[in-house]
Amino acid sequence: MVACSLEETVSANHHVRLIWDLVERLDLSAFAAGLKVRHGCAGRSATDVRLLVALWLWAATDGVGSAREVARLCKVHDAYRWLCGGVEVNYHTLSDFRVDHEAALDGLLTSMLVMLTDQKLVKVRRISQDGLRVRASAGTSSFRRRRSLEERLADAQKHVEALKSQRQSPSKPASTRRESARERLGRERVARTQTALAALAQVEAFRQQAKTGKKSKQEPRASTTDPDARMMKMPGGGYRPAFNVQIATDTDSRAVVGVGVTNAGTDQAQSEPMRDEVQERTGGHVEEHLVDGGFVKIESIERADQAGVKIYAPPPQRKNGDSCEPLATDSPEVARWRQRMGSAEGKSIYKQRAATSETVNADLRILRGLERFGVRGLGKVKCVALWSVLAYNVVHFGKALLMGC
Repeated sequence: MVACSLEETVSANHHVRLIWDLVERLDLSAFAAGLKVRHGCAGRSATDVRLLVALWLWAATDGVGSAREVARLCKVHDAYRWLCGGVEVNYHTLSDFRVDHEAALDGLLTSMLVMLTDQKLVKVRRISQDGLRVRASAGTSSFRRRRSLEERLADAQKHVEALKSQRQSPSKPASTRRESARERLGRERVARTQTALAALAQVEAFRQQAKTGKKSKQEPRASTTDPDARMMKMPGGGYRPAFNVQIATDTDSRAVVGVGVTNAGTDQAQSEPMRDEVQERTGGHVEEHLVDGGFVKIESIERADQAGVKIYAPPPQRKNGDSCEPLATDSPEVARWRQRMGSAEGKSIYKQRAATSETVNADLRILRGLERFGVRGLGKVKCVALWSVLAYNVVHFGKALLMGC
């Protein structure tokens, strides 16, 4: 038994105090929209959404991505104990809250960016975008071809029917909890396999539409663990189940101004949606968009130029000649892009892409928990990415956000 004051366990300048002060001032009504209020009957009080938001913001700041670990830290770590103030938080509550509020998290990011833009701290005149491939919560062996999935589906359906027949047999006693659980697990197996087959159809359709010029020797596969995950080439080499997290950063302030999650293994179609998202969030106009060579798509460059946006991206290398020299077949928009990338000014501006996006990606991956996802499905993965981005902005702009509330 140790007598102590929780208030004294955390120093006056500890960053967790800034997070709590910010959470107290933010409008978090969207997180409480799903709570049901019943009049005239007994019920259990819901955990305050301010506490749950503060816990996950601090956990993302601290690089903790497990609900069980957060629940444990709430009992043993001074910063987490100070936030809870003696309140016990169940890990189921933490886990559900983390992935159930995608719209509210998206709105919270927008409101933070509005505060920063109002103070002239964030300007989206020039943004840098990059794709961060994060390992999915699925094993490589869970990816199966169509024939294997169809066989597994047939076996799972037969298993469920056999369990139903046993339960309904007059010679058998009434259904027990164990038999009901076995039947439920069988139904879940059928549902997962059916979802994987539907995802496989999407992969097959994508391959037919893709104009790559060469066919893959391997048959398309889908995961029975996480049907939304896709096999992607990872930065360290090799292919792993992963998601493609798109991050847009303001080059002047290094604030993250846009985030998206896709299961596409290519970045070619990601620049336009991200630019539209950034402009909608901040109300500003993107004039210069910095991306790497994986985003290069002639149609996107032409549309961006027509909208008054200058694309800075390296042109594909040629076997003969300078890749920055316009071709006779180039449109005026593409010709201007090539000339821009060949100029000294263009090369100087493009250097900001690596200096901005790569450092932000490293921060999110190493310090904010985006090394590997512990949840499954695009929606839940998007929520985890939003928590990490929110924590990043709070760490770097916490005092300015407090002033803007």
